[in-house]
Amino acid sequence: MNERILEGKVVYGKQLGRTIGFPTANIDVEDMEACPAGVYCGVSRVDETDYRVIINIGRHPTVPEGPPTVEAHLIGFEGNLYGRTLSVRLTGYLRGEKKFASLDELKAQLELDREAARRTPIGNE
Repeated sequence: MNERILEGKVVYGKQLGRTIGFPTANIDVEDMEACPAGVYCGVSRVDETDYRVIINIGRHPTVPEGPPTVEAHLIGFEGNLYGRTLSVRLTGYLRGEKKFASLDELKAQLELDREAARRTPIGNE
């Protein structure tokens, strides 16, 4: 995959991710067409620290209310990013979007995605 960078202001979303252990930064990206819908891994720098990231681009079919979004889960990050500009470098494609039968199934898949993202090189590793 050719690396791409998505950047935008972190805005409020449904705040569902935090309830299942995967808080996300919803990034207001101008060009949603930059990448096909799906789940990606990548890296983002916040306050001089690099974080591995799981990124969902699309309609989030398990809980489909609202328009398509770019949602980034920064692995290991704790803090508030609302209102800040966040840049995410996509380094790999993990899978297509999928509708899960329950939030528990979604959470189990996100655990697998997080482990895949942790194993993906993010630069000079």
